[in-house]
Amino acid sequence: MRKLSDQELDEISELAVKSAENFIYSKIPKKEVLDLDIKVELDYHEGLDVDINVDIQFDPLSKPDDGIAEDAVDYAITEIDSYIAKN
Repeated sequence: MRKLSDQELDEISELAVKSAENFIYSKIPKKEVLDLDIKVELDYHEGLDVDINVDIQFDPLSKPDDGIAEDAVDYAITEIDSYIAKN
């Protein structure tokens, strides 16, 4: 893997957050989400390690898919892989 610049690492972090958020809001209306917290940690030494944590609090009347947070993480990882492959 080639060396990534600090700017590229920032872009990857932003991409991860936006991808996870867009995925969630494509599945659940914003009004049903009371709180959304997406944390991205990048560790770049010999390779790029990405840790994404998605915490969602839904409106009590909402009936979200149980795996939506995990699916959002998977989607964000796919988007990061695509970004790295293109650049």
